[in-house]
Amino acid sequence: MRPTPRKAFAASVLTVAVLAGVPLPATPAAATPHTAPSAAACTPAQVVTNGGFESGTSPWSQSSTSVITNRAGQTAHGGTTFAWLDGVGSTHTDTLSQSVTIPSGCSSATLTFWLHIDTAETTSSTAYDKLTAKIGTTTLATYSNLDKNTGYVRKSFDVSAFTGQTVNVAFTGTEDSSLQTSFVIDDVALDTSGDTTPPTDSTRTPAAPSYTVSLSSNTSGTVWTGHESATFTNASATALSEVYLRLWDNYHGTCSAPPIAVRNVTGGTAGALSVDCTALKIDLSTPLAQGQTATIGFDLGITVPSGADRFGYDGAFSFIGNALPVLAVKDAAGWHLDPYTNNGESFYSLAADFKVTLDHPSTLLVPATGASVDTPGSSGRTITTATASKVRDFAWAAGPFTKISGTSTAGTPVNVYSVTGISSADAQSMLTTAKTAVDAHASRFGAYPYGELDAVIDNNFWFGGMEYPGFVLDLVSTTALTHEIGHQWWYGIVGDDEYNNPWLDEAFTDYATDLALNKTGTSCWNSVSWASTAEKITNSMAYWDTHSSRYSTVIYGYGKCALHDLRRVLGDTAMTKLLKDYATSHWYGVSTTAEFKAAAQAATTTDLTSFWTQHRIEG
Repeated sequence: MRPTPRKAFAASVLTVAVLAGVPLPATPAAATPHTAPSAAACTPAQVVTNGGFESGTSPWSQSSTSVITNRAGQTAHGGTTFAWLDGVGSTHTDTLSQSVTIPSGCSSATLTFWLHIDTAETTSSTAYDKLTAKIGTTTLATYSNLDKNTGYVRKSFDVSAFTGQTVNVAFTGTEDSSLQTSFVIDDVALDTSGDTTPPTDSTRTPAAPSYTVSLSSNTSGTVWTGHESATFTNASATALSEVYLRLWDNYHGTCSAPPIAVRNVTGGTAGALSVDCTALKIDLSTPLAQGQTATIGFDLGITVPSGADRFGYDGAFSFIGNALPVLAVKDAAGWHLDPYTNNGESFYSLAADFKVTLDHPSTLLVPATGASVDTPGSSGRTITTATASKVRDFAWAAGPFTKISGTSTAGTPVNVYSVTGISSADAQSMLTTAKTAVDAHASRFGAYPYGELDAVIDNNFWFGGMEYPGFVLDLVSTTALTHEIGHQWWYGIVGDDEYNNPWLDEAFTDYATDLALNKTGTSCWNSVSWASTAEKITNSMAYWDTHSSRYSTVIYGYGKCALHDLRRVLGDTAMTKLLKDYATSHWYGVSTTAEFKAAAQAATTTDLTSFWTQHRIEG
């Protein structure tokens, strides 16, 4: 994704996994094989009780009976009840607290809550009214009338230092003598996850996933219902007793009304939704030994929200990215259950095969990941069947698009789908750009393997552009479209953990974009100015979500400039060979910073230790 300053990012879309329990019904069913499961040192748990305030006031302690409320004047983030501190307009203090026990044995604990602030204060410089959030005696954050916002913002804090302790989670709101400020809190959660002693087996599993999906849409293409199944193999020597589905787009709704609904699970038993309802644990009916295969299935409902987003609809046009549940990855670090980030990407999945059948009104065109074939359906409907091999996820769009097509010089079919308002000249320009870009990247990193390439163009996309295998969303922009197509190699073919290593796809793609557009990056490292000693190219999205104004500058700008600098150290020929060979050796696999550094060092007799230090590339 290429960020754009046309919209400010939410400043508090933060850190680690957040668990908010909302169980879905599950239907147990027999799976395959038999092996005794190994005991887990940490069972992920959400330890705040009644965090949404929907079950009365217990066990919360409040300074007055009016703090936890559903009275008029404010609205809940989810459900109907919320905590409203202050809002009196005179000298006043409200408190809200709950004692929680954070179990030992887990490496990660995260406190999250949703906060809305409105105020009658008019100052832009003085914090008259304040809200303090604490755990135990530690102050996590202080907010004020200066932090007013039009809706709820998610706040998140790493409280792992308190594992094994019983502590108070507390909020204190104070107002001065005049002009009200309301601090409204909802959906408080404190989650634990991650074994303190992670499994020693570094193998990524579940491996070789295969997804079969059949969905039918409403007349507008904004609601899809049907069924999905996932078949997978345990590649690890450790028995696999559970899997997690990532329901990424539940970030765009609430836990009480999730846009992605999974029901009637077979092949296992569904647990509670976690990580802001973007992760669903499924205990397998029978644990899998190494090399054994199982299948889970479930009914699936997708409701697309309003908005020109990577998951949203803009008028008659729906964009459906990351809506299909995919399997989370487990490795030596345990299960990767990082939160959704709107600042960049959190998506980490292994290459998989998809067969997706989409039944929709014939008035809608449905560009999608993979190769698509349309066949007549019933009474004015069309069935689009899309098949894709070795892709990390699947996306599609639906609407009365204008479509133009062409073929690149190297033979890749390219389709451009435009929303209303995109001129034919701009659409043609984007088709030309796409054909040129796919060939330029292929010549450097390896032949494009996904068959056709679909580009969906809408100038209302606030995020600029977004990449999916064989399918991109973009503005009318030569640079942005060349960038998103570059992601077909750096994230698509050569995968990475996008939450913990965002530079491995964004910096590499921006470097590839420069090369495709004949930009040499001469002297670009000279403009680098670090904001702090903690700022590094290799920082995770947990860091960048708390420093969002620096994300694009460092990950895209400094990241690609570091690669330009590496090219100057190695020489053009050696750098070209390094990236081509690296892509080949990681084709459909996963890249890590350590592996790239090792490959770069192997390409030169120059000791690169000082290079990595200077460019703040760690790992």
